[in-house]
Amino acid sequence: MHKILVTGGAGFIGSHTCTALLENGYEIVVVDNLSNSSRKALERVRIICGINEDTGASTSPANSRLVFHECDLLDQEALAQIFAQYEIEAVIHFAAFKAVGESVEKPLAYYRNNLQGTINLCEQMAKHGVKKIVFSSSATVYGVPDSVPIAETAPLRCTNPYGWTKFMCEQIPRDFANADIARSVALLRYFNPIGAHPSGLIGEDPRGIPNNLLPYVLRVAAGQYPQVNIYGQDYPTPDGTGIRDYIHVVDLAAGHVSALKYIDRHTGTEAFNLGTGNGYSVLEIIQAMEKACGCPIPYQITERRPGDAAEGYADNTLARLKLGWIAQYGIDEMCRDAWNWQQKNPRGYENASV
Repeated sequence: MHKILVTGGAGFIGSHTCTALLENGYEIVVVDNLSNSSRKALERVRIICGINEDTGASTSPANSRLVFHECDLLDQEALAQIFAQYEIEAVIHFAAFKAVGESVEKPLAYYRNNLQGTINLCEQMAKHGVKKIVFSSSATVYGVPDSVPIAETAPLRCTNPYGWTKFMCEQIPRDFANADIARSVALLRYFNPIGAHPSGLIGEDPRGIPNNLLPYVLRVAAGQYPQVNIYGQDYPTPDGTGIRDYIHVVDLAAGHVSALKYIDRHTGTEAFNLGTGNGYSVLEIIQAMEKACGCPIPYQITERRPGDAAEGYADNTLARLKLGWIAQYGIDEMCRDAWNWQQKNPRGYENASV
């Protein structure tokens, strides 16, 4: 059986998508350098999906439903060997540096890693006749939007190096597809993934101080940090705090399966927003998490951050009509599952036996 290659499959969104792929009957080869992820996430994916194979060391048997290779996409030789070893049907490409603040501090590292990794991947796809790729993009490509909800036709104008790498990395597979009419690309622009698998076995495990709102709120709720900083309460929104489109990571994973099925039937390139189409403010997120954990979450208002938009949420009409996909979970389920993960894994995957 042909396999789906999943780059960055041990990460937050990657591990949930691996779970969704296996539950939908796919066999997968995961490539991850583990720089911002954990091998234990994939061990837990196996538990969720009832895969009891003896995995051996870093790579499970060739006939496994889930094969893992610790590999960096910048290592062209190692990547070529993986493509030569398996019959790859399609690729889902998550692997990238992803912290906005860090990208401002280390722009060249972000351009080198994200662009060159994508180029190397597409080169191997071309050499081995792999014609289908789902690319993990981001709503950061829209920058500060003129209006909401944001449709795929909105202007693309990034405000940080991370966003620009996503913008440029969208163009690489787009041109890759333009060079061969048999190739097919889905560009998935996600909004704000949160939550965790309902089992509590896999979830978001950021290294160091979290860059995103919800993991930080979780750690405050768990008593690891004293308070949440809210950057600005003078936006033109109902409660003055910024509004974003938060999407359950399980819904997001389902969107990748839908996109994979779509590119199996269509050629060319299409971009899709993956969001709920609803916006929640920072204060609403804190209140929803207080409801989930049953305790108050202290916060303080600080200055706005430069480049932050007042609000941003998706027009998800295209994904609904063409992919047949729509988010199933609301903010209460997102916070419930995130808190369940936090309670069961207070230190993430660190020190976990499995």
